[in-house]
Amino acid sequence: MEDKVQLIVKACEDKIGKDIKIIELEKGRAIADYFIIVTGNTPNQTQAIADEVEKVAMENEIEVFSKEGYRDGNWILVDLGDIILHVFTPEFREYYDLERLWSK
Repeated sequence: MEDKVQLIVKACEDKIGKDIKIIELEKGRAIADYFIIVTGNTPNQTQAIADEVEKVAMENEIEVFSKEGYRDGNWILVDLGDIILHVFTPEFREYYDLERLWSK
């Protein structure tokens, strides 16, 4: 699992995603094992990050179950099954504050 998390983190870093946080969720009580949260400066950058993650996932035979919020690009959710990636613009990340809601 950690290899898969690191692949996703590296894909985010490759597109200059910043302030990357990995939250390990409580087993059996959450919809995934991990949330990865990353910030892109603009909707175009968040879309580029999501695209890179999707490309890397496909290259590594990791299924992408869904991608939501891509058109607006302020909050893009990429569902990789046991990992859910949240790609935010700075304003949306601050507003939704998932780190506070989901951190142990």
